[in-house]
Amino acid sequence: MNLLAFNTLPEETAKRELFACCGSTKWTNSMMSHFPFASEKLLVDLSAKIWYDDCAESDWRESFTHHPKIGDVKSLTEKFAGKEQAGVAVATTETIEALAKANTDYENKNGFIFIVCATGKSAEEMLQILLDRLQNTPEEELHIAMGEQQKISIIRFKKLLTDGDFSFLKVSQITTHVLDTAVGLPGKNISIRLQAKRNNVWQTIAQGITNNDGRIPDLLPQERNLKPDTYKMVFDTGSYYKNQNLKTFYPEVEIQFTTFDETHYHVPLLVNPFGYSTYRGS
Repeated sequence: MNLLAFNTLPEETAKRELFACCGSTKWTNSMMSHFPFASEKLLVDLSAKIWYDDCAESDWRESFTHHPKIGDVKSLTEKFAGKEQAGVAVATTETIEALAKANTDYENKNGFIFIVCATGKSAEEMLQILLDRLQNTPEEELHIAMGEQQKISIIRFKKLLTDGDFSFLKVSQITTHVLDTAVGLPGKNISIRLQAKRNNVWQTIAQGITNNDGRIPDLLPQERNLKPDTYKMVFDTGSYYKNQNLKTFYPEVEIQFTTFDETHYHVPLLVNPFGYSTYRGS
């Protein structure tokens, strides 16, 4: 279906399809106030504006309840064998059991289920992300989860409009690349937190782990631009080197940087156990 066909659907049908993309009543009603949509870009841009600027905690939490709940090995296996989480289908029994326990711990701590855009992530990556995020406060997790929901909404738009034009979508406004200069290879499986100051306290607003190329291309949802401000990336270099049975002088590397506009900002890290450097990349 393309956008033209979607725009000709009965309003109740279109509303139901949008609600399936993001299960928030307020978000869906607000989106429908702009129906029909002039372009796919307007659809995505409106979805982000409404989600971040008009919706509140109750709306975000409502959307989380419309994701299948993960609470036991059976439901976990079924969920992650689906299209959005296909990478976890090959998980070992040990990993599945660890994921199930961590998901239960997460819900007990935060009051909502673990939300993550899992496309392209392996079972081991999913477990690492979940265990990392268990260290966050419930307030941090609420804002991380709403960002992950926006990523999922965009994926579902693309699945809904299989003949739509989404060529305008770019990578995250903030990206990173880690190179381990001691071995000349990408720094993979490094946990990275993107933080902003709220009430003069640094809080995590997005989180992920580096892929096999040492990159995180989707730290923020596509078309989501942060306001110009000072932000911080925290790289868990301690765990990275511990997993290699190496000692490091830097258990964490923190890089503060300032954004000036809505352009792309690339924050690379060149690191070895006893030194690191950074610069603004492209």
